[in-house]
Amino acid sequence: MGQPVRDYLLTLCVTAAVTYLLTGPVRKFAIAVGAMPAIRARDVHREPTPRLGGIAMFGGLCAGLIVADHLHNLKSVFELSNEPRALLSGAALIWLIGVLDDKFELDALIKLGAQMIAAAVMVIQGLTILWLPIPGVGTVALTQWQGTLLTVALVVVTINAVNFVDGLDGLAAGMVCIASAAFFLYAYRLWFGNMIEAAAPATLFTAILMGMCLGFLPHNMHPARIFMGDSGSMLIGLVLAAAAISVTGQVDPDTMRIFEGSERGATHAMLPVFIPLLLPLTIIAIPAADLILAIVRRTWNGQSPFAADRGHLHHRLLEIGHSHSRAVLIMYFWSALIAFGAVGYSVHSASMWIVFVIVAASAVGLVLLLMPRFTPRTPHWANRFVPPRYRHRAKEQASSPSYDEKPATVGSGAQQGPADAQMGEEGPERAPVAVGVSGVNGATAIGARSRSPERRSIDSSR
Repeated sequence: MGQPVRDYLLTLCVTAAVTYLLTGPVRKFAIAVGAMPAIRARDVHREPTPRLGGIAMFGGLCAGLIVADHLHNLKSVFELSNEPRALLSGAALIWLIGVLDDKFELDALIKLGAQMIAAAVMVIQGLTILWLPIPGVGTVALTQWQGTLLTVALVVVTINAVNFVDGLDGLAAGMVCIASAAFFLYAYRLWFGNMIEAAAPATLFTAILMGMCLGFLPHNMHPARIFMGDSGSMLIGLVLAAAAISVTGQVDPDTMRIFEGSERGATHAMLPVFIPLLLPLTIIAIPAADLILAIVRRTWNGQSPFAADRGHLHHRLLEIGHSHSRAVLIMYFWSALIAFGAVGYSVHSASMWIVFVIVAASAVGLVLLLMPRFTPRTPHWANRFVPPRYRHRAKEQASSPSYDEKPATVGSGAQQGPADAQMGEEGPERAPVAVGVSGVNGATAIGARSRSPERRSIDSSR
């Protein structure tokens, strides 16, 4: 068992390293080609920031698949299944459309059509849902058209759910990384715990997806130096959907029937196991809820479901007073609670302590939501080990000038929230950035801003 884990860890590390190393050159390329759209009304960041981070993530995906193909314990996935090739084909198509959208702002219907085509390409190559376990009925085999429609719908919903939540620095990459980590634990248990070979592709996909997100996060955390753009958000959404489709549609519940007397009994017994798999919405519940609420909100207001606005969940967190970093951490918390809670319940569905842990963690999450102004402080002896925002203010004021005495300036961090100007978030050591000089995220590296101070103040207001 140890050798496969090492192979997955090697694949993850190579994917993360390639993604991390490619992101720097990709950022310079994005600046050179002008893939830095102007600030929009719904944006949270205050300066144009380069996109096209999906180029580096796609490079990490290709590197991970190549490495896995040459590892002894993982190359059987490529020999016995066509799903890795199906994933690469669909990912290449959706990535190309995302790159074009990051540069030229494609129409929403064009992107929707491309998502459906990418899903159809994977279906043609065998990555499709073949059956579903239904409570009280048993295993229901799907016809070719039913499986195709359900697969396409699942891919489109997952891609757009991830794309909708990509509104704060590090939010989409972190949430998908958490979801893929929970999914990996479950898929690995199916493969090596229950010896179900059909779960091998999903295990590989989730390991590579974790590497893509972990490699990109250092460049994308607040303040972000580059955004993944649609080329990245649609790509990781498709990989997550492919993993869910692979293990849901290919793992036959009959292989787990050895503990029960009938297929219907096996389905009942294994239903908690399929909770994280029937729909990836249980893993990415937060983005999916945001997607549904956005569609209802826009339709109710007489707008197109594809019209952009500032009503997403992360925007609401900023409006009630949470800082940028705190809003992202809160979204991380809820994603981890739902993803790992579902996986934990699927493994120990008869244990009540799982339910108690989930309820207690939910109570903690609700408390965090209701305390937007609270900033934890560490003891004096631990000040040197924590970021400045968590240190005691008295010691900071004794060693440096007051934050209020410094000149006000438009922050250079990407996607800065309305509460980021607080003392606890930005820190006293932040220096003003001159016009035409590269800031933290390099948004001004291409020259002086052409916007007037009046226009900048309007764009910065939320």
